Amino acid sequence: MAIRTGQEVGAGAGDGGPKRRSLPGTGLIKGLGVTLKHMLQRSITQEYPDEKPDLPPRTRGVIALKQENCTVCWKCSRECPDWCIYIESHKETHPPVSGGRARSVKVLDRFAIDYALCMYCGICVEVCPFDALFWAPDFEYAEYDILNMVHEKDRLEEWTYRVLPPPALEEGAEPMPSPEEEPIRTGGGEPVASRPPSAAETPAPGAQPPAEMAPPRAVPGTAEPPPARAVAATADAEPAAPAAPAAAAPSPPARPAEAEHVEPDQETLDRVLAEELAKGTDRRVAEGRARAAAIRAARRKAGG
Repeated sequence: MAIRTGQEVGAGAGDGGPKRRSLPGTGLIKGLGVTLKHMLQRSITQEYPDEKPDLPPRTRGVIALKQENCTVCWKCSRECPDWCIYIESHKETHPPVSGGRARSVKVLDRFAIDYALCMYCGICVEVCPFDALFWAPDFEYAEYDILNMVHEKDRLEEWTYRVLPPPALEEGAEPMPSPEEEPIRTGGGEPVASRPPSAAETPAPGAQPPAEMAPPRAVPGTAEPPPARAVAATADAEPAAPAAPAAAAPSPPARPAEAEHVEPDQETLDRVLAEELAKGTDRRVAEGRARAAAIRAARRKAGG
Protein backbone atom coordinates (compact mmCIF):
# COMPACT_ATOMS: atom_id res chain seq x y z
CA MET A 1 0.00 0.00 0.00
CA ALA A 2 1.47 3.34 -1.12
CA ILE A 3 1.35 6.32 1.21
CA ARG A 4 1.08 9.82 -0.35
CA THR A 5 2.82 12.72 1.25
CA GLY A 6 1.14 15.99 2.25
CA GLN A 7 2.43 17.85 -0.80
CA GLU A 8 0.96 15.27 -3.12
CA VAL A 9 -2.42 15.39 -1.35
CA GLY A 10 -2.54 19.21 -1.52
CA ALA A 11 -1.58 19.22 -5.18
CA GLY A 12 -4.23 16.75 -6.20
CA ALA A 13 -7.06 18.09 -3.99
CA GLY A 14 -9.94 20.00 -5.57
CA ASP A 15 -9.62 19.32 -9.30
CA GLY A 16 -8.32 15.78 -9.06
CA GLY A 17 -5.06 16.60 -10.84
CA PRO A 18 -1.76 18.27 -10.18
CA LYS A 19 -2.00 22.00 -9.32
CA ARG A 20 -0.69 24.39 -11.96
CA ARG A 21 1.61 27.16 -10.86
CA SER A 22 1.14 30.57 -12.52
CA LEU A 23 4.06 32.38 -14.01
CA PRO A 24 5.46 35.32 -12.02
CA GLY A 25 3.99 38.67 -13.09
CA THR A 26 0.74 37.25 -14.46
CA GLY A 27 -1.41 39.29 -12.03
CA LEU A 28 0.39 42.49 -12.97
CA ILE A 29 -0.19 41.83 -16.65
CA LYS A 30 -3.93 41.21 -16.03
CA GLY A 31 -4.24 44.45 -14.04
CA LEU A 32 -2.52 46.47 -16.76
CA GLY A 33 -4.82 44.88 -19.31
CA VAL A 34 -7.92 46.01 -17.39
CA THR A 35 -6.48 49.52 -17.05
CA LEU A 36 -5.69 49.70 -20.76
CA LYS A 37 -9.15 48.44 -21.65
CA HIS A 38 -10.90 51.20 -19.64
CA MET A 39 -8.50 53.87 -20.88
CA LEU A 40 -9.59 53.22 -24.44
CA GLN A 41 -13.31 53.27 -23.58
CA ARG A 42 -15.47 56.39 -23.39
CA SER A 43 -15.89 57.85 -19.88
CA ILE A 44 -19.37 57.37 -18.39
CA THR A 45 -18.93 59.91 -15.58
CA GLN A 46 -18.67 63.69 -15.64
CA GLU A 47 -15.10 64.93 -15.36
CA TYR A 48 -15.52 67.31 -12.44
CA PRO A 49 -14.34 70.07 -12.02
CA ASP A 50 -13.70 70.52 -15.74
CA GLU A 51 -17.33 69.59 -16.43
CA LYS A 52 -20.01 70.98 -14.13
CA PRO A 53 -22.79 68.56 -13.14
CA ASP A 54 -26.32 69.15 -14.40
CA LEU A 55 -28.21 69.19 -11.10
CA PRO A 56 -32.00 68.71 -10.82
CA PRO A 57 -34.18 71.61 -9.57
CA ARG A 58 -34.77 70.05 -6.12
CA THR A 59 -31.11 69.48 -5.33
CA ARG A 60 -30.30 70.01 -1.63
CA GLY A 61 -27.09 71.92 -2.09
CA VAL A 62 -27.21 74.90 0.25
CA ILE A 63 -29.91 76.91 2.04
CA ALA A 64 -30.49 80.36 0.55
CA LEU A 65 -32.27 83.36 2.09
CA LYS A 66 -34.57 85.91 0.45
CA GLN A 67 -34.35 88.89 2.78
CA GLU A 68 -37.46 90.61 1.43
CA ASN A 69 -39.69 87.76 2.59
CA CYS A 70 -38.21 87.39 6.07
CA THR A 71 -40.42 88.84 8.83
CA VAL A 72 -38.10 87.86 11.73
CA CYS A 73 -40.60 85.40 13.18
CA TRP A 74 -37.73 83.23 14.58
CA LYS A 75 -39.57 80.06 13.60
CA CYS A 76 -36.67 78.61 11.61
CA SER A 77 -34.23 79.25 14.46
CA ARG A 78 -36.52 77.68 17.06
CA GLU A 79 -37.20 74.56 14.99
CA CYS A 80 -33.56 73.99 13.97
CA PRO A 81 -32.34 70.82 15.78
CA ASP A 82 -28.69 71.96 15.55
CA TRP A 83 -29.21 75.60 16.61
CA CYS A 84 -27.05 76.76 13.71
CA ILE A 85 -29.19 79.77 12.64
CA TYR A 86 -28.35 83.14 14.19
CA ILE A 87 -30.84 86.02 13.85
CA GLU A 88 -30.58 89.58 15.11
CA SER A 89 -33.15 92.33 14.57
CA HIS A 90 -34.53 95.60 15.91
CA LYS A 91 -37.91 97.32 15.84
CA GLU A 92 -38.75 100.45 13.90
CA THR A 93 -41.92 102.54 14.14
CA HIS A 94 -43.26 103.65 10.78
CA PRO A 95 -45.67 106.61 10.66
CA PRO A 96 -49.12 105.84 9.23
CA VAL A 97 -49.67 106.60 5.58
CA SER A 98 -53.23 107.97 5.89
CA GLY A 99 -53.99 108.51 9.57
CA GLY A 100 -54.35 105.90 12.28
CA ARG A 101 -51.81 104.41 14.61
CA ALA A 102 -48.12 104.07 13.93
CA ARG A 103 -46.95 100.63 12.84
CA SER A 104 -44.09 98.77 14.52
CA VAL A 105 -42.00 96.63 12.17
CA LYS A 106 -39.11 94.24 12.84
CA VAL A 107 -36.04 94.91 10.72
CA LEU A 108 -33.58 92.11 10.03
CA ASP A 109 -30.02 92.99 11.06
CA ARG A 110 -28.30 89.62 10.85
CA PHE A 111 -29.21 86.22 9.48
CA ALA A 112 -26.37 83.70 9.47
CA ILE A 113 -26.16 79.92 9.14
CA ASP A 114 -23.24 77.90 10.49
CA TYR A 115 -22.75 75.18 7.88
CA ALA A 116 -20.19 73.47 10.09
CA LEU A 117 -23.15 72.48 12.31
CA CYS A 118 -25.94 72.23 9.73
CA MET A 119 -26.99 68.67 8.89
CA TYR A 120 -29.14 69.69 5.87
CA CYS A 121 -32.39 68.32 7.27
CA GLY A 122 -34.43 71.08 5.60
CA ILE A 123 -36.70 71.71 8.59
CA CYS A 124 -36.11 75.47 8.41
CA VAL A 125 -37.15 75.50 4.75
CA GLU A 126 -40.33 73.57 5.50
CA VAL A 127 -41.49 75.58 8.54
CA CYS A 128 -40.86 79.06 7.07
CA PRO A 129 -44.38 80.53 6.63
CA PHE A 130 -43.29 83.31 4.25
CA ASP A 131 -41.08 81.40 1.76
CA ALA A 132 -37.89 83.16 2.79
CA LEU A 133 -35.66 80.04 2.72
CA PHE A 134 -34.97 77.91 -0.35
CA TRP A 135 -32.81 74.99 -1.42
CA ALA A 136 -30.17 76.18 -3.89
CA PRO A 137 -28.10 73.76 -6.02
CA ASP A 138 -24.75 75.36 -5.04
CA PHE A 139 -22.31 73.08 -3.25
CA GLU A 140 -18.92 74.74 -3.83
CA TYR A 141 -18.56 76.79 -0.64
CA ALA A 142 -15.78 74.92 1.16
CA GLU A 143 -13.39 76.88 3.37
CA TYR A 144 -9.91 76.23 4.72
CA ASP A 145 -10.92 77.40 8.20
CA ILE A 146 -13.96 76.00 10.00
CA LEU A 147 -14.68 79.42 11.48
CA ASN A 148 -15.37 80.72 7.97
CA MET A 149 -18.27 78.30 7.51
CA VAL A 150 -20.65 80.85 9.10
CA HIS A 151 -22.21 82.57 6.09
CA GLU A 152 -24.06 85.86 6.56
CA LYS A 153 -27.25 87.09 4.89
CA ASP A 154 -25.45 88.74 1.95
CA ARG A 155 -23.89 85.42 0.91
CA LEU A 156 -27.16 83.59 1.54
CA GLU A 157 -29.02 86.04 -0.68
CA GLU A 158 -26.58 85.48 -3.54
CA TRP A 159 -27.54 81.82 -3.59
CA THR A 160 -31.23 82.70 -4.14
CA TYR A 161 -30.33 84.02 -7.59
CA ARG A 162 -29.35 80.48 -8.60
CA VAL A 163 -32.48 78.74 -7.30
CA LEU A 164 -33.93 76.82 -10.22
CA PRO A 165 -37.67 77.06 -10.99
CA PRO A 166 -39.84 74.09 -9.96
CA PRO A 167 -40.42 71.38 -12.57
CA ALA A 168 -43.51 71.70 -14.74
CA LEU A 169 -46.62 69.63 -14.09
CA GLU A 170 -46.85 66.26 -15.76
CA GLU A 171 -48.93 65.97 -18.89
CA GLY A 172 -52.59 65.65 -17.93
CA ALA A 173 -52.09 66.72 -14.30
CA GLU A 174 -54.54 69.22 -12.82
CA PRO A 175 -53.44 72.08 -10.55
CA MET A 176 -54.44 71.92 -6.91
CA PRO A 177 -57.70 73.85 -6.25
CA SER A 178 -57.70 76.75 -3.85
CA PRO A 179 -59.35 76.33 -0.41
CA GLU A 180 -62.25 78.60 -1.49
CA GLU A 181 -63.06 76.44 -4.53
CA GLU A 182 -62.70 73.02 -2.92
CA PRO A 183 -66.05 71.66 -1.57
CA ILE A 184 -66.33 70.32 1.96
CA ARG A 185 -66.26 66.55 1.88
CA THR A 186 -67.40 63.92 4.35
CA GLY A 187 -65.62 60.78 5.43
CA GLY A 188 -66.91 58.95 2.35
CA GLY A 189 -65.33 61.51 0.06
CA GLU A 190 -68.60 62.85 -1.39
CA PRO A 191 -69.31 66.62 -1.26
CA VAL A 192 -71.86 67.59 1.38
CA ALA A 193 -73.80 69.85 -0.99
CA SER A 194 -74.51 67.10 -3.54
CA ARG A 195 -74.91 64.15 -1.13
CA PRO A 196 -78.57 63.06 -0.66
CA PRO A 197 -79.72 62.25 2.88
CA SER A 198 -79.14 58.66 3.86
CA ALA A 199 -81.81 56.25 5.09
CA ALA A 200 -80.62 56.69 8.67
CA GLU A 201 -81.04 60.48 8.42
CA THR A 202 -84.56 60.34 6.85
CA PRO A 203 -87.21 59.74 9.54
CA ALA A 204 -89.70 56.97 8.81
CA PRO A 205 -93.41 57.90 8.51
CA GLY A 206 -95.13 57.77 11.91
CA ALA A 207 -91.86 57.62 13.82
CA GLN A 208 -91.31 59.72 16.93
CA PRO A 209 -89.16 62.81 16.47
CA PRO A 210 -85.77 62.80 18.15
CA ALA A 211 -85.34 64.03 21.69
CA GLU A 212 -84.15 67.48 20.66
CA MET A 213 -87.30 67.97 18.52
CA ALA A 214 -89.88 66.47 20.93
CA PRO A 215 -92.14 68.87 22.92
CA PRO A 216 -90.93 69.53 26.47
CA ARG A 217 -92.45 67.41 29.19
CA ALA A 218 -93.99 68.85 32.34
CA VAL A 219 -91.66 68.84 35.31
CA PRO A 220 -93.26 67.94 38.69
CA GLY A 221 -93.83 70.99 40.85
CA THR A 222 -94.14 73.42 37.93
CA ALA A 223 -97.09 74.74 35.97
CA GLU A 224 -98.10 72.52 33.08
CA PRO A 225 -97.80 74.03 29.62
CA PRO A 226 -101.11 75.00 28.00
CA PRO A 227 -102.66 72.48 25.64
CA ALA A 228 -102.07 72.76 21.96
CA ARG A 229 -105.71 73.79 21.22
CA ALA A 230 -105.54 76.69 23.69
CA VAL A 231 -102.31 77.84 22.18
CA ALA A 232 -103.83 77.72 18.69
CA ALA A 233 -106.91 79.70 19.82
CA THR A 234 -104.76 82.33 21.45
CA ALA A 235 -102.70 82.62 18.31
CA ASP A 236 -105.85 83.15 16.23
CA ALA A 237 -107.23 85.81 18.59
CA GLU A 238 -104.10 87.87 19.03
CA PRO A 239 -102.28 89.42 16.09
CA ALA A 240 -99.03 87.80 15.27
CA ALA A 241 -96.07 89.61 16.73
CA PRO A 242 -93.45 90.71 14.22
CA ALA A 243 -90.78 88.13 13.84
CA ALA A 244 -87.50 88.93 15.48
CA PRO A 245 -84.86 89.90 12.98
CA ALA A 246 -82.55 87.04 12.15
CA ALA A 247 -79.16 87.20 13.71
CA ALA A 248 -76.77 88.85 11.35
CA ALA A 249 -74.24 86.48 9.89
CA PRO A 250 -70.78 87.08 11.26
CA SER A 251 -68.72 89.06 8.84
CA PRO A 252 -65.67 87.29 7.49
CA PRO A 253 -62.38 88.28 9.13
CA ALA A 254 -60.62 91.09 7.39
CA ARG A 255 -57.68 90.07 5.29
CA PRO A 256 -54.29 91.36 6.33
CA ALA A 257 -53.07 94.22 4.27
CA GLU A 258 -50.75 93.11 1.52
CA ALA A 259 -47.25 94.46 1.33
CA GLU A 260 -47.03 97.55 -0.83
CA HIS A 261 -45.38 96.86 -4.17
CA VAL A 262 -42.47 99.13 -4.97
CA GLU A 263 -41.00 99.52 -8.41
CA PRO A 264 -37.18 99.30 -8.39
CA ASP A 265 -35.24 102.49 -8.93
CA GLN A 266 -33.99 102.26 -12.53
CA GLU A 267 -30.98 104.51 -11.96
CA THR A 268 -29.72 102.44 -9.05
CA LEU A 269 -30.44 99.24 -10.98
CA ASP A 270 -28.33 100.29 -13.95
CA ARG A 271 -25.50 101.62 -11.79
CA VAL A 272 -25.17 98.52 -9.55
CA LEU A 273 -25.52 96.17 -12.52
CA ALA A 274 -22.69 97.93 -14.37
CA GLU A 275 -20.49 97.84 -11.26
CA GLU A 276 -21.05 94.13 -10.67
CA LEU A 277 -20.43 93.22 -14.30
CA ALA A 278 -17.22 95.26 -14.23
CA LYS A 279 -16.03 93.19 -11.26
CA GLY A 280 -16.54 90.00 -13.28
CA THR A 281 -19.60 88.81 -11.33
CA ASP A 282 -21.85 86.24 -12.92
CA ARG A 283 -24.67 87.84 -14.92
CA ARG A 284 -27.47 86.22 -12.91
CA VAL A 285 -25.90 87.13 -9.58
CA ALA A 286 -25.24 90.69 -10.75
CA GLU A 287 -28.86 91.15 -11.84
CA GLY A 288 -30.11 89.89 -8.47
CA ARG A 289 -27.83 92.22 -6.52
CA ALA A 290 -28.80 95.17 -8.69
CA ARG A 291 -32.51 94.49 -8.31
CA ALA A 292 -32.23 94.14 -4.52
CA ALA A 293 -30.31 97.43 -4.28
CA ALA A 294 -32.83 99.17 -6.56
CA ILE A 295 -35.78 98.02 -4.44
CA ARG A 296 -34.10 99.23 -1.25
CA ALA A 297 -33.37 102.61 -2.85
CA ALA A 298 -36.98 102.91 -4.03
CA ARG A 299 -38.28 102.16 -0.53
CA ARG A 300 -36.00 104.78 0.99
CA LYS A 301 -37.27 107.35 -1.49
CA ALA A 302 -40.88 106.39 -0.80
CA GLY A 303 -40.36 106.68 2.96
CA GLY A 304 -38.90 110.17 2.59
